[in-house]
Amino acid sequence: MNSSDYEYYVEKNLRGEDLSFEEALELFELPLPILGKLADEIRKAKCGDLVTFVIGININYTNICISKCKFCAFYAKDNGYVLSKDEILRKVGMAVQRGATQILMQGGINPDLGIEWFEDVFRAVKEKYPNVHIHSLSAPEIYFLAKKEKMSIREVIERLREAGLDSIPGGGAEILVDRIRKKISPNKVDSEGWLRVMETAHRLGMRTTATMMFGHVESNEDIIEHLFKIRDLQSRTGGFTAFIPWTFQPENTELYEIIKEPVPPTRYLQVLAISRIVLHNFRNVQTSWLTQGLEIATLGLIFGANDFGDLMLEENVITATGKEFRPLEVERVVRTVKSIGRPVAVRDTYYRILKRL
Repeated sequence: MNSSDYEYYVEKNLRGEDLSFEEALELFELPLPILGKLADEIRKAKCGDLVTFVIGININYTNICISKCKFCAFYAKDNGYVLSKDEILRKVGMAVQRGATQILMQGGINPDLGIEWFEDVFRAVKEKYPNVHIHSLSAPEIYFLAKKEKMSIREVIERLREAGLDSIPGGGAEILVDRIRKKISPNKVDSEGWLRVMETAHRLGMRTTATMMFGHVESNEDIIEHLFKIRDLQSRTGGFTAFIPWTFQPENTELYEIIKEPVPPTRYLQVLAISRIVLHNFRNVQTSWLTQGLEIATLGLIFGANDFGDLMLEENVITATGKEFRPLEVERVVRTVKSIGRPVAVRDTYYRILKRL
């Protein structure tokens, strides 16, 4: 393959044309520097050089979960908890004082919490902090609420939106291939259910993000199938604001018996770049400082990513795997991004620029 053949991938992306499955799979055979160059060229054409991030907090409101996914170290084996409304409001207030505009609330699938519990919390947050954006729950949580309440997915989302929910994060996607999901999360919603929640939200005018957690038992083919499913949904609805791939962290999980280490940074950068090349209808791709650390996340900015994601003043799920968590300071992110010659700005959840730094 010569340089003109490489440019074929760039041109096809920028024309908004789908790659075939075989074309997408061939990307895994390209040398990593070439792959990064293609992804970076697409990123530059679509997004320019500006790197963005949002300031938020991830409030894990409960660790009680009936899914008990094999990749998860967070769900309660004992010492289960549910945060009180007052504690949630305290955390939101602390975050807002430190500049947060986005509140991410996610937890285990707790069978004792019905839709009224979430409505009460969301209303309380909006009453006290009307300008905060509630980017919360996930497709599995919403799907479970619909089953528990004997309501349609549409009804659940409409009621939560009326109570204050603004958008839905892409958590719970893992790999959207049911053969893989049965191995790592057999009790969780299947791929069709995840996609149905997202499409329903989009049809109601609610924006969401899409994610992928890789580096466990999936193959290259599974990764491409996942990317194609969210690409095709985006073509139908245009409702995704961003794509966020991250790597499985095995420590303290059931899968640790067969997977002792996270995949290396080169694999992360490879999949990040391929995601940018395949997902022609996504403008925003996030790099994952939470799983990769600041240095590799910054390298991700030249492998197709244009966004640093949420600086997260608090996080407990990845931390439960033993991965060290320290909130990123705004000044440190700005200094790091500018060190590679890129401008940087704070954004909101909808990727509107709030302040250039």
